[in-house]
Amino acid sequence: MAAVEKRRDDLILETKSITKVYPGTVALDNVDFKIHRGKVNVLIGENGAGKSTLMKVLAGVETATSGRLLLDGKEVSIQSPQQAVANGIGIIFQELNLFPNLSVSENIFVAREITSKFGVIDHAKQEEITKELLRKLQRDIDPKALVETLRIGEQQLVEIAKALALDIKILIMDEPTSSLSVTETEILFGIIEQLKSAGVSIVYISHRLDECIRIGDHFTVLRDGKLVAECTKGEVTLSWIVENMSGRKLNQIFTSKKIDTSRELLKVTNLTLPSDVDAKRYLVNNVSFSLHAGEIIGIYGLVGAGRTELMESLVGLHPAATGSIKLDGEEISHLRLDQRLRKGLTLIPEDRQRQGLIQKLSVAENMTLANIRSYLKGFYLSGPQEAADIKSMVQDLKIRVANVRQAITSLSGGNQQKVVIAKNLLTKPKVLLMDEPTRGIDVGAKNEVFQLMNEFASRGLGIIFVSSELEEITLMADRIIVMSEGEVTADCRRGEITDAELVQASVASRERKRREAHESA
Repeated sequence: MAAVEKRRDDLILETKSITKVYPGTVALDNVDFKIHRGKVNVLIGENGAGKSTLMKVLAGVETATSGRLLLDGKEVSIQSPQQAVANGIGIIFQELNLFPNLSVSENIFVAREITSKFGVIDHAKQEEITKELLRKLQRDIDPKALVETLRIGEQQLVEIAKALALDIKILIMDEPTSSLSVTETEILFGIIEQLKSAGVSIVYISHRLDECIRIGDHFTVLRDGKLVAECTKGEVTLSWIVENMSGRKLNQIFTSKKIDTSRELLKVTNLTLPSDVDAKRYLVNNVSFSLHAGEIIGIYGLVGAGRTELMESLVGLHPAATGSIKLDGEEISHLRLDQRLRKGLTLIPEDRQRQGLIQKLSVAENMTLANIRSYLKGFYLSGPQEAADIKSMVQDLKIRVANVRQAITSLSGGNQQKVVIAKNLLTKPKVLLMDEPTRGIDVGAKNEVFQLMNEFASRGLGIIFVSSELEEITLMADRIIVMSEGEVTADCRRGEITDAELVQASVASRERKRREAHESA
């Protein structure tokens, strides 16, 4: 009995036989999950394994079909996010839960505003607290700035600050580093250590397995809605994680093949994009490179390096951009976004929620929207051809969906990303641009995306992808381009540069500008 009591004292929250059933899908199947007090509890699983569903049950966003929750050994009922917060449970969602038309401070204090005795919102006090929270995250973000004006990495930090503002005992972090730079990730890890020291229990979900192993204390693996394995920090290995979460050996996950490059497909010369805020600054500064048919180029750099702005400029999202862009020998820099799309240049955006999907449409409608012209037969859509293409994409990309007519919001984050990829592939592009294509996707799904990239490259498609993960860049890219402060600081073939040199190149322009500023001072 004493051993049982000691174990219970170590646990702050337990789920007992938690089951969640959706129409046609068992998302959670009798899951017994344990959260250890004052520890980082890593929850791992492939896309659709049930991780986010389980966390939504704990956070009061979803209600379990059956099962019990025990908080400090006592059964509790959590039917809403407000009840979860009242019980000391906070969550940072994988998909940002912010109001873009409100300021940073208004987002942090939404539904719990600080008011005077007359009931008037004390904006100054809210902004003061917000500034202090962001200072802990070492980020100089204006509390008055509208969230919609921030880059996605900065929005992720606002989401984290929002959670830190709560008086919580358990903090759930669902893919918190997916949009953060290396430096921002290190700051977050420091915050996690501080929270642990203060007795806060962390539930950490990430597809970046090296992060999990580095900061985790206890590890739990879900597969197909069931708990399949548990272990402690001293027992965990990368092979153990991969084999339990996917049922496959580690060496089966990442594969690549040599691609024959024969002709120039995309030629970019002196591409430049000035900042609309600072006239002396360039978001993209005199960038030139070529992409050959069948070649995969990986673009690496820190947040703010200009990677996303480069991709957006290539597809025509920034009319202010100057320079030459030739697609298959044809100048396209004067063309609009839709015209470049029809010529064969398409972009999978970094932010799938705001830029890649229409939330009110179904899976099928989102998938075929960009290629709707090809299904028109007079005034009508060719239903059979559309259905065949959708079925093919679902099978090729292994999209887990019970019915393609269901809402896109019913899919997990990784499956939503696959729908965005399918939408772009259906346009039959010559050049496919992919901005953080594996953000929020598990290790097994990453392999499927990489295999597809290799397959389409072998058919002559040119691919440029942005990634913040060194492993992805060095694994998949035939050629690596590093950017820093809008400039290209390295351009080389795979194997010609070390990880340390890649990281050094990613800060090269920043360090140079700091030296110049210091010398001029």
